[in-house]
Amino acid sequence: MKSHLFRSLVFSAVCTLACLSAWAQDKAQFVQSEKHAFRIATLLTGLENPWSVAFLPDGRMLITERAGRLRLVSSDFKLDPKPIEGLPEVVSHGQGGLFDVVLHPQYAQNAWIYWAYNAPGPGGWGTALARGKLQGQRMTDVQVLFSMQPKTRSQRMTDVQVLFSMQPKTRSGFHFGGRIVFDQAGFVYLTLGDRGDKDRAQKLDDHAGSVIRLHDDGRVPANNPFVKRAGALAEKWTLGNRNMQGAALHPQTGELWAHEHGPQGGDELNVMRSGLNYGWPVITFGVNYGLGTKIGEGQDKPGMVQALKVWVPSIAPSGMAFVSGLQFPQWQGSLLIGALRGQMLVRLTLDGEKVLSEERLFQGRPGRIRDVRMGPDGLVYLLTDDAQGALLRLEPVKP
Repeated sequence: MKSHLFRSLVFSAVCTLACLSAWAQDKAQFVQSEKHAFRIATLLTGLENPWSVAFLPDGRMLITERAGRLRLVSSDFKLDPKPIEGLPEVVSHGQGGLFDVVLHPQYAQNAWIYWAYNAPGPGGWGTALARGKLQGQRMTDVQVLFSMQPKTRSQRMTDVQVLFSMQPKTRSGFHFGGRIVFDQAGFVYLTLGDRGDKDRAQKLDDHAGSVIRLHDDGRVPANNPFVKRAGALAEKWTLGNRNMQGAALHPQTGELWAHEHGPQGGDELNVMRSGLNYGWPVITFGVNYGLGTKIGEGQDKPGMVQALKVWVPSIAPSGMAFVSGLQFPQWQGSLLIGALRGQMLVRLTLDGEKVLSEERLFQGRPGRIRDVRMGPDGLVYLLTDDAQGALLRLEPVKP
């Protein structure tokens, strides 16, 4: 009787400890924001410096790893051990590698997938845009019989087309940009950094430091702002940008919004418009790293755009999305921005193009936030930039 009672007590204690451990773990992932309570669910780990996530219609996901791998994730969040084959050569150097991945707005009809990457070429490398179609290939029966393993599938990109490759190329490891956005008219935009050479951002005969705008097949639109200007590159849509690693289409206005890294201080949020000069490096709120010395001519100049919001000190923004769907009703219309510095998610409340307030969420907890996406389920998905990066999901809960 005593032995049975002892075993019962031990079993009860073990269960209690397990429940307390699970509760503590869940509590550690619980966040009470100004408008919503939610938990941070870890869906997948073991990703090497993931950069971008895209959602396929069948519930699977595509995730890029900066080292040059495009990974496929099943609908139950299992990572295919084999990277997708068939991509053009990706140069992994410094901040460069494989960047954004997005689906064509009419993916159900045309199956096009687009990705940005660091492409080699004369003089070094630079950001490029390509597209292809995902196709599964079965191993041959000979291979299966020889290995005595069940049939497996390796995924491959087919019909690959390089639509754009920035010029000129250099051997710098800095400031690649790399975000892709489609607008409501079907034009595709690609953000480009200044490649660590700030003066390039003001040159019309240089792709660096700009947004480029193309038809979905890579053709240059006839109404791009510099098409008819002698000596200018026709793909350019803006100039004077430093390093835009977050971009999204406003769900109501259909305009392109982007943020960019400043130098030491001076990160910016902007609405990107045709032919405008966003000032870098002539005007900035930042200073030279480590020196604190002035860059350019000041903080404003006629003919150059003033940002909607500036962060001093820097938050190192990367990835952003406008909140839509029904899962976070009190966040509707907010802008979510991932931050590498401070390891947090920033939520901006907007009134048109005016930033009313800023909320900083779970600082230092999940890691450096590289990508922010609204999923087809209305939930918020995040990628952490780390050698053991993770796919996270924000799920609303009752307080």
